[in-house]
Amino acid sequence: MKDRFIGIDVCKTKLDVALIPDDQRWSVGNNETDISSLVKRLEELNPTLIVLEATGGLETLAAASMGAANLPVAVINPRQGRDFAKATGQIAKTDNIDARTLALFAERIRPEPRPLKDQDLQELTALLTRRNQLIGMLTAEKNRLSSAPKTIRKNIEEHIQWLDRRIKQSNGDMERLIQNSPLWREKDALLRTFNGVGPVLSVTLLSGLPELGTINKKKISNLVGLAPLNSDSGKFRGKRIIWGGRASVRSALYMGTLSAIRFNPVIKAFYQRLIAAGKKPKVAITACMHKLLTILNAMIKNSTPWDPELAQRT
Repeated sequence: MKDRFIGIDVCKTKLDVALIPDDQRWSVGNNETDISSLVKRLEELNPTLIVLEATGGLETLAAASMGAANLPVAVINPRQGRDFAKATGQIAKTDNIDARTLALFAERIRPEPRPLKDQDLQELTALLTRRNQLIGMLTAEKNRLSSAPKTIRKNIEEHIQWLDRRIKQSNGDMERLIQNSPLWREKDALLRTFNGVGPVLSVTLLSGLPELGTINKKKISNLVGLAPLNSDSGKFRGKRIIWGGRASVRSALYMGTLSAIRFNPVIKAFYQRLIAAGKKPKVAITACMHKLLTILNAMIKNSTPWDPELAQRT
């Protein structure tokens, strides 16, 4: 049986589907009824891999429906799709072309299908996203307050108080959701044994990085976007950089690392050694982020709480 690869370009109202090597293309509505019919057709085709782009949640229904049917679906970062299109000389852009480009991406790049989030995990992710939005609003309001005229200061202060209450409520909602899941409760308890991992980082890892503990340290670093990438061309030898990956996880890991540098003796000593060796603070912090992620991955993989000796083996 020949391998079949499918690319799906997601829009608000429709899904454009491309199948290779059969060179078939069709469109369906982005709604429950049409997606149900699409899933049945895809099951008959028995594809090797299906690729969609993350499009702000518009892909959720389709990806979840395919995942529930045990179809091999991978949701990729849109930048990966754009970079691939440029690399293959595909300049023109239409929905049908985008779908075929994604099918070619599936065939040539073979991204690994990831476990889809179940309902509780989607709820936890939504709560975390909303909390981050509230924090952004709170920061903006506090910045406005410092230069606000007297006539609106009271209004801003009242909004700040409301945002504080909502953030506390979001924290409680996330905590209850975790405690109601034995698996999450165990993982959360393990993660928090590490000095530097608080509730926000723990929830971010549980919701945004479900692969934690299931893959090796190199792959987990690539997922988060912490693997250093070369920037060399000809005689030019550039700095090694990190980019891509899951920005929300990386952001939370950054804040957790700053805490660990202060309160965790292993990370603190590692940071000080790097600084003493002449590394710039930003480079040293990034290296500490990588080390912290590696340690946490090993803790979850082995179901063991934080042990300073573990750091010597990771």
